[in-house]
Amino acid sequence: MVMLGTHQNWQERAREEVFQVFGNNKPDLEGLNHLKVVTMILNEVLRLYPPVPAVVRKTHENKKLGDITLPPGVELVLHITLVHHDTELWGDDVKEFNPERFSQGIANAAKKSNSFFPFSSGPRICIGQNLAITEAKLAVAVILQSFSFELSPSYAHEPFFRLTLQPQFGAKMILHRI
Repeated sequence: MVMLGTHQNWQERAREEVFQVFGNNKPDLEGLNHLKVVTMILNEVLRLYPPVPAVVRKTHENKKLGDITLPPGVELVLHITLVHHDTELWGDDVKEFNPERFSQGIANAAKKSNSFFPFSSGPRICIGQNLAITEAKLAVAVILQSFSFELSPSYAHEPFFRLTLQPQFGAKMILHRI
């Protein structure tokens, strides 16, 4: 919501798509799967602001990582935010909100595969990933059908980590009924 409140052009593109797919009807699962622009926006938000900025993993056997062999018991911290903000992977506009980078899908968004993992990856990937994405698409679609919105002038952009990444002072929005 913060990114769409800041980037009105993307809010309008998403709204147009929602009305094209659903009209004024209640969103359904089938239609949610056809929301390409909304999906691009959600992926870009997850790239910039992953729900959990880092995950910890522990080796249980010898693991080769590049030229280094790690023995069992080594704890590794995977900084999702650092990978998602790496200019070598994402380009010079890495800090900019640019959902267009996901226009050809997740696999083609970065210069190297597996560079996008907001819910972790592999056997320990977040079990709620699909539910979270579906709920987010549904919420965005329902809101866009009824409201346009902008950030309140009092909004201060200060993301911080508690259990998850969140706006430190809330996300104050001004809604306008459509």
